[in-house]
Amino acid sequence: MGRVEIEQRGLWFEEFTVGDVYAHRPGRTATESDNVLFSALTMNTQALHLDAAFAATQPFGQRLMNSLWTLSTMIGASVSQLTQGTLVAQLGLTDIRFPAPLFHGDTLTVQTEITGARLSASRPGQGIVTMQHTGRNQHGEVVAVATRTALMWCAPSGDAAEVGEGVPA
Repeated sequence: MGRVEIEQRGLWFEEFTVGDVYAHRPGRTATESDNVLFSALTMNTQALHLDAAFAATQPFGQRLMNSLWTLSTMIGASVSQLTQGTLVAQLGLTDIRFPAPLFHGDTLTVQTEITGARLSASRPGQGIVTMQHTGRNQHGEVVAVATRTALMWCAPSGDAAEVGEGVPA
């Protein structure tokens, strides 16, 4: 028996099915270092992320994780399962919400629901997929939600098993 090389990749357009939900694991425990480094790298000097004494006087009583770290980590958690090597471009993010705070020491878990899929009218061999990412803390509380639209490659001939089964007619 010969060796088979298996390359990890995301899904081709045809492999997305509207209504499917992907649980991205493992989760990611948010650290103080994550918060300080991300805030510094993005030039965000918000005291709610960096100043423990100030944050202690505010409604949540402690520093909040930078919400854009939460958003970035939430999307990043989906890459290996959904878009690694099969994404043409990210087209947009909409309906971004942070209904509850995320703190240092909380563990973020992410799931993605496929909410739309259609072939591109202007780009042959590509399709547009809409997905809703939801992030939860270790207590199951929703801390972030975002709708993402991505331009995806269609499968090269014969590359995806049962091509066409996943996309609604």
